[in-house]
Amino acid sequence: MLEENTDSKKTEVSLTSPQGGNFDFSFPKKEKLTNKKCFEALFTEGKNLKEFPIKLIYLPTTFKDNVAIKVAVVAPKKRFKTAVGRNRIKRLLREAYRLNKPLIFNNIEGNYAFIFLYLGKKTPSFNEVDAAMKKLLEAFLKKESHEKID
Repeated sequence: MLEENTDSKKTEVSLTSPQGGNFDFSFPKKEKLTNKKCFEALFTEGKNLKEFPIKLIYLPTTFKDNVAIKVAVVAPKKRFKTAVGRNRIKRLLREAYRLNKPLIFNNIEGNYAFIFLYLGKKTPSFNEVDAAMKKLLEAFLKKESHEKID
């Protein structure tokens, strides 16, 4: 639900959820996955979902700081030789996650570690990455809700 604040000269738009809470579109440092042991555990024990050109590797876990989800993004050096190309892809992945983050945070219980891995061979447009990210996060929610029921 969109609400406009017309009290001041500057118009501010804030998003609120149907439950009345505000969405947080930020991606602070505490939500970034940096722990090497957690990274290794994700690659060895993690479950995965694919929605071309993105692969999501996730694992239920606990964190010392009070964070529901920690995220890392990966662009393979094998396919993208220059750092500029890899950084562009990682920036697109982070931005797509940041904009779709409320979808996850409002519908999930528990703590998870995520790695978003780019699978494509060419640098994508933001619209491609954003559409794939939405589908991937919806598939994750669907899969996890079914596992909670079973």
